[in-house]
Amino acid sequence: MVTADRSALLARLAANAYRIRRYAVRMGEVQGQGYIGQALGWADVLAVAYGHALNFRPDDPKWEGRDRFLLSHGHYAIALYAALIDARIIPEHELQTYGSDDSRLPMSGMATYTPGMEISGGSLGQGLPIAVGMALALKHKKNPAFIYNSMSDGELDEGSTWEAVMSAAHHGLDNLICLVDINNQQADGPSGKVMGFEPLGDKWTAFGWHVQRVDGNDLPAVLQAFDCARSLRGPKPRVILFDTLMGKGVPFLEQRDKNHFIRVDPPEWQLALRILDLAQPEEVAP
Repeated sequence: MVTADRSALLARLAANAYRIRRYAVRMGEVQGQGYIGQALGWADVLAVAYGHALNFRPDDPKWEGRDRFLLSHGHYAIALYAALIDARIIPEHELQTYGSDDSRLPMSGMATYTPGMEISGGSLGQGLPIAVGMALALKHKKNPAFIYNSMSDGELDEGSTWEAVMSAAHHGLDNLICLVDINNQQADGPSGKVMGFEPLGDKWTAFGWHVQRVDGNDLPAVLQAFDCARSLRGPKPRVILFDTLMGKGVPFLEQRDKNHFIRVDPPEWQLALRILDLAQPEEVAP
């Protein structure tokens, strides 16, 4: 049974996801290209993260009590910028500077430039090892904050990822939640063909993690998975495996054979915005 409060929360999160997708497309239009497929597919996860799960202060991104959100897959920066704009950590007008000289929004995530960006990601397989170190440090400081590590299925090819998976379980890091985007696409082709990773849930379980696998574009399922990961008791790190659709919400992008990095004709950016607007939720004001 879905309560009225839960229904209201889901309506608000749907509005968050809509705005995140729209902000990302607007930034893509600035440069005429970008990792828009990932942003559209990951928007629902980011909506729940920044609209519900994370503890943070928009006016104080370095607040010591904050939950840390690590963007290991640095090329997803356009998606995170959209979420940070929606969370009012970055002002909306800055999206017009995306990827430009002296912008705080470079095309790959850089912690030295962007408020709310915890690490400089991009060299895949580095985020989870850093997250393990951060989670250990918070434990030693008796800081109750969570570390969230956002990563892609392409990072499952990296040995450093699995070393970190083993290390996190060894140290009982129950303050670490890993979010894996399984869109089955990377620069060299379908992720599962570049390096087969299934049965993925069984592998994480064997390493000692609590595992959930859900449709990353099903908001109620995403919300429930986040709530479960935060409320668990016991000395286990947690991972949520999200199956997502690249380009979600814009059919002509969803249907592309290759949409790891998207270039479209100038009129198509406005077409994408119109398609998103046709499906916009009732509650859209931030």
